[in-house]
Amino acid sequence: MLELDRVLGLAQKLGAEYADARFVAVTETPVRATSEGVQLTKVSRSQGLGVRVLVDGAWGFSATAHLDTRSLEKVADEAVKIASVSAKHKIGDGVSLPPLSPLRARWQTPHKIDPLDVSPQETGELLSDAVAAAGRVPGICHVEGTLLCRKEDKEFASTDGREIRQKILLCGASVTALAENCGVVQRRSFSSYASGGFEFLQGLDLKKQAEKAAAEATLLAKAPPCPQTTTDLVAGGASVADKLGRLCDRWDQVSRGGEGKNRRVGSPVVSLQVDPLAKGGLGGYGFDDEGVEGQPINLVETGSVEDFLTSRELASRDERHPNGSMRAEGWFNAPVTAASNVSLVPGDWTLEEMVRDTDEGIFVDTPKGYGGVHFDPEIAYEIKDGSLGQVLRNPLYSCGIQELWSSCDAVADKDAWGMYGFPRCPQGEPPQTFPKGFGASPARFRAVKVGARR
Repeated sequence: MLELDRVLGLAQKLGAEYADARFVAVTETPVRATSEGVQLTKVSRSQGLGVRVLVDGAWGFSATAHLDTRSLEKVADEAVKIASVSAKHKIGDGVSLPPLSPLRARWQTPHKIDPLDVSPQETGELLSDAVAAAGRVPGICHVEGTLLCRKEDKEFASTDGREIRQKILLCGASVTALAENCGVVQRRSFSSYASGGFEFLQGLDLKKQAEKAAAEATLLAKAPPCPQTTTDLVAGGASVADKLGRLCDRWDQVSRGGEGKNRRVGSPVVSLQVDPLAKGGLGGYGFDDEGVEGQPINLVETGSVEDFLTSRELASRDERHPNGSMRAEGWFNAPVTAASNVSLVPGDWTLEEMVRDTDEGIFVDTPKGYGGVHFDPEIAYEIKDGSLGQVLRNPLYSCGIQELWSSCDAVADKDAWGMYGFPRCPQGEPPQTFPKGFGASPARFRAVKVGARR
């Protein structure tokens, strides 16, 4: 490993009672294409080392992009000095960190083709063909697409005797089509990201999905606006997935430290799981950034808080075991508790049954962006007498996250369940951004205020 043992030894010599070092090298090949024929491919690389130490019950952290011997010595010295200053202001006895058992391990994202082994020309053609196909749909005025392949090589070592190497791969693509009709401009998009190899991109049928999005954009441009009313809302899997991040963040906050355990935060049909090993989940890893094994967590069961994301520090306070939930953005940040792949446990409805059981309502799908207080989907359909009706444009609804999930009375089954990936999800203070996966089925929410954006 990259002289990590030497860095740890120096930190201990300078007074650290515990230390860990994390080398991270990230390579990304983003591709962008538009219907005007513009295609941009840029390879970006970043690598460096982050060192975290514990001195007299207080944390210190420092990082460097320089990997020569002098820089490695300097980063260990800085981390110890920061921790020593922090220790003067600690509360009580400070941080206690029970040791982990020694371990040597390797883990990598399951894959067949490393996406970074594929030429930028091939990935560019895959995206350009899809964008061009969408641009040929009558009524479309602009199309743009992005494709991302990413590899993260990580080496971790700690004074507990843990030495872990990981290779984490993710890739995905999105295409957005704009249609115009009598001054009304509407958008429709397709987006899919997952952990895995280039074979995931090959299986998307991106050209077909882009053409479908473009055709729906033209329908939206001719559609009437969503009415302002209070009605039942059936949300497609992508829209449900969009809100699982805020749902998990809130429920984790109220349960942090165990204070919120058994608190009711949703209806009895709502159960929530976090699992870094979920198949295809964009937030996947084998070990977190403290060297703890990734593992499934039942965060919410039948509407009540059951567990919470925890670090080694938090776990020791509550006499629990850490559950592998510490993540850091790159090499330059200290790890924080952050969800990996969050899933709504499937129910026993089919989507068709859910719609048939709704006398009057709105069906919405595909968020315009991750998170936020508002539900701002791209497309809506009227539900009347248990059937989908006309397309509606510019749907918008706003609701407190706990209020919304308390009104959920139906969740679709595993056949309608899917894993949705969001490459950049902010979390923490100051914020770090993480790739996360959100597994969800369509769900129904009762008596929600909806309207239309102007």
